[in-house]
Amino acid sequence: MDVVSFAEVPEQERFAFWREMSSKMWMPLDARCEPHLERAFQAQVALHGLGAVQATLLTAPALTIERTPRLIRRSDPETLFVTCTVRGHAIGEQAGRQADLGVGDLMLRDSSHPYLTRFGSSDPAGGQVLSVQFPRSLLPLPERGLRKLGAVRIRGDRGIGALASQYLLQLARELTRDPGKLSPAEATRISTLTMDVLTAALAGALDERSTVPSLSRRRALLAQIYAFIQANLGDADLNPAAIAAVHHISVSYLHQLFRTEGRTVAGWIRERRLEHCRRDLAEPWLADRTVTAIAARWGFTNLQHFSQAFRSTYGLSPREFRQQSATAAQSGHQH
Repeated sequence: MDVVSFAEVPEQERFAFWREMSSKMWMPLDARCEPHLERAFQAQVALHGLGAVQATLLTAPALTIERTPRLIRRSDPETLFVTCTVRGHAIGEQAGRQADLGVGDLMLRDSSHPYLTRFGSSDPAGGQVLSVQFPRSLLPLPERGLRKLGAVRIRGDRGIGALASQYLLQLARELTRDPGKLSPAEATRISTLTMDVLTAALAGALDERSTVPSLSRRRALLAQIYAFIQANLGDADLNPAAIAAVHHISVSYLHQLFRTEGRTVAGWIRERRLEHCRRDLAEPWLADRTVTAIAARWGFTNLQHFSQAFRSTYGLSPREFRQQSATAAQSGHQH
């Protein structure tokens, strides 16, 4: 993952630096913001290349980005973008349509046609949007239909749009942490899952589900289920029946999907919960939070069961692991 920050650039040069960098990172673009914001422009861009797919998380104040006919003539990568609003709001315009996006909403744009995007937030930290860029050839949907979707709001709070939204918001959360260098196999897998999810969401918006290959539909469903579980780990009532109901499938089909992955639903939930508990127990700033509170935060309501599962997985009790982490942190500070 590459992160571009503007903190080290002199204040009076930051916006000019942003305009130059944005055209290099994506394609020729025009960027504008309010004059009073230009003087101390702050932005951060996290880019993650996933094979043919590029995921970009942009955090910035109120900002307008435009791609004009002149800029298209200068250079066109012939790619599509799906944007998901992570924080704040965004407005997109293309082909005479306008989409007003809230958190979790999605929008498709085409680099070969003029578009304008405005986004911002009342949050002092600025607005945040995730853009997934990919070649048209990766999307097995009719181009005629896709043209109808440019700057159309795909709601993130209902239907297949909600499931895709959960996946993309989870991807955005991953981009806020440095996940380390992905292996080529891992990058390919995430790229495939992302395209399956986006294909299903866009096909749903077009009501063209029959054009999506069955394997892609299954992988998209699995990716959406994984994202849903990640987003709801703290819910003690998270179980196969609840997950199946949300995704409008039978419990038996849910178990079948997980068997194809070589795992069980309950096992995967437990692994993710234990990972989060382990991370929290190692955090110095959570030292005043009890083991019971940390376990409950991630859906473990029975402390004895949690302790047994933790020891079985990591070879130490939660308290022993916390003490070991604190000692290691102290030793690190001393050196």
